Amino acid sequence: MKSNYDYLVVGAGLFGATFAHEAAKAGKKVLLIDKRDHVGGNCYTKEIAGIQVHWYGAHILHTSNQRVWDYVQQFAEFNRYTNSPIARYQDELYNMPFNMNTFSKMWGITTPEEAKAKIAQQIAEAGITEPKNLEEQAISLVGRDIYEKLVKGYTEKQWGKRATELPAFIIRRLPVRFVYDNNYFNDLYQGIPIGGFTKMVEKMLASENIEIRLGTDYFAAKEELDMLADQIVFTGMIDQYFEYCFGELEYRSLRFETETLEQENYQGNAVVNYTEYEVPYTRIVEHKHFELACQSGKVNPKTVITREYPVAWKRGEEPYYPMNDEKNNAVYMKYKELADRQDKVIFGGRLGLYKYFDMHQVIEEALKLAEECI
Repeated sequence: MKSNYDYLVVGAGLFGATFAHEAAKAGKKVLLIDKRDHVGGNCYTKEIAGIQVHWYGAHILHTSNQRVWDYVQQFAEFNRYTNSPIARYQDELYNMPFNMNTFSKMWGITTPEEAKAKIAQQIAEAGITEPKNLEEQAISLVGRDIYEKLVKGYTEKQWGKRATELPAFIIRRLPVRFVYDNNYFNDLYQGIPIGGFTKMVEKMLASENIEIRLGTDYFAAKEELDMLADQIVFTGMIDQYFEYCFGELEYRSLRFETETLEQENYQGNAVVNYTEYEVPYTRIVEHKHFELACQSGKVNPKTVITREYPVAWKRGEEPYYPMNDEKNNAVYMKYKELADRQDKVIFGGRLGLYKYFDMHQVIEEALKLAEECI
């Protein structure tokens, strides 16, 4: 029986949307499904009070890959947003990543030589030669002051474990810059689509060769859906696809509290990280600053903020971050062996490949897959 579609793409996030666009451009018929009621996956933006709200956490597209940057320009005009988060420890505010502004505020020093000497002194005082856990690894990289104020609490909240219980290899390096530059990324290009990421993804999917079905749970009608297409691109959880036959892979999840405030400017920055363990959320995002709204001269009397809480993942909740430690990576390799033997199904994206990807890496991987398949 002839299939109705060349490809069934499971998941309308950035990976699925990029692949679907490339397939449709090549004349292939695509059925794109998603269990959510919108396209865009985790980079979905929703307009509230005239502000594009990053519904599943802050997303900034950044890359040094010219091909990826040129690619996304087809679908959106990007603003000049530069990611410059602030870290808050108790009532102290520090620039991120760790740079001369951070060190000047923390120690009252003014030169790179002084900052290097201070860090070297604290590393020497710690006397850690073979770090046995994340805490020892971090102190051996940046000294105790930076670790205690800006790394410890945030990391423990993010992972849901004390730093002394986490393996050292989780932190292989910590970025330290001896310049007065608050730009978080080193990439050549960064920005956010004007009008939001959802608008960009919708334009990617605007093809008569793409049929979109939202609110569609793949696993609720798997046999029927599989019969509709010659090939399947699956971007969901690889362990779920194989019915957890080797056990569950671990993820970290997130919970968001979003509220609209009757004030023009809540915190003066898009992202403020809360590094104390006692504060239950890791950061507060004020979405209007992604659009440079407070710099444009246009006054919006309202603002929208989101508090972000890391939580332990369990079945039925959204998985956000793969726990890529040695134990989970070993389990993933068993699933990958099964995946590699599939004739009809191709796995992609952060969940399908059980790997933490930034947005530009997701697009790059999807383009690579499209070149191989189409």
